[in-house]
Amino acid sequence: MAGTSTISDRLGDYLRARRALVSPADVGLPPTGRRRVPGLRREEVAELVGLSTDYYVRLEQGRADRPSDQVLDALGRALRLGSAERAHLQDLARPPRPVRTTAAAGVRSEVLRPAVRQVVETVPVSPALVMNDRSDVLAWNRPATALIADFPSLAPRERNMARRIFLAADAREVHPDWDEAARTTVGVLRMAAGRRPNDPELVRLVGELSLGSAVFRKLWAGHHVHEKTHGPKRFRHPVVGDVALTYETFQVPGAAHHVLVVYTAPPGSPAEQALHILDRTDGAPAAR
Repeated sequence: MAGTSTISDRLGDYLRARRALVSPADVGLPPTGRRRVPGLRREEVAELVGLSTDYYVRLEQGRADRPSDQVLDALGRALRLGSAERAHLQDLARPPRPVRTTAAAGVRSEVLRPAVRQVVETVPVSPALVMNDRSDVLAWNRPATALIADFPSLAPRERNMARRIFLAADAREVHPDWDEAARTTVGVLRMAAGRRPNDPELVRLVGELSLGSAVFRKLWAGHHVHEKTHGPKRFRHPVVGDVALTYETFQVPGAAHHVLVVYTAPPGSPAEQALHILDRTDGAPAAR
């Protein structure tokens, strides 16, 4: 399966992808004429990190022992990695973690505590979701149903934001900034794959998206990673039009891979007015 082989790509693929994005000028190296490949050469990365070229080549080929934290820190600096990229690099250098499964289903448990679901459902006006790092939507409130998708009417496997962004026919209508939504969604899945490359549900999801979307395949091959924390987000609704919101994420205690995502609007803004209009319509499901 395409998803299985892709998720199994580990440290070497990531190092190659990242050094291709860094030019000699980015790290203070003098230009050396034409290059056969973009970015830094292996020997240049080795010199920046303080390694022998042979050892760095073995890292990219997957033939070296697990690199030390000091080496990984130096690689992060040399390849100009941000915090999410550094965390992903650390994950790739470690042995894959076992996936915690339920004995009956053989898959990772996604059962929410009833109190967590109640918290989400009682958030007023602002759309709120609980998601895992596979982008499965595990809980939602009425505003989220009105603005984002009619989650109660969807089959459980369809309550997945990656599937909706890449495979739903109306995805570009719901997400006016679709290119950015697609890129960040792939980045979140890449982070999850770094932590759990053998998660069977994640393997199946990546395989399905790879077969169903050429854009997904291209973005996945770029090894971009993204940690969902906070930022702007626009939705488009057939009744209220474009709604420009800001989201914040909150870790759910006791569930390391679950986050609460709350979308809010600035006071007095058109977006706030739009949310109140949707609220006054009793949360009528979005026409999706």
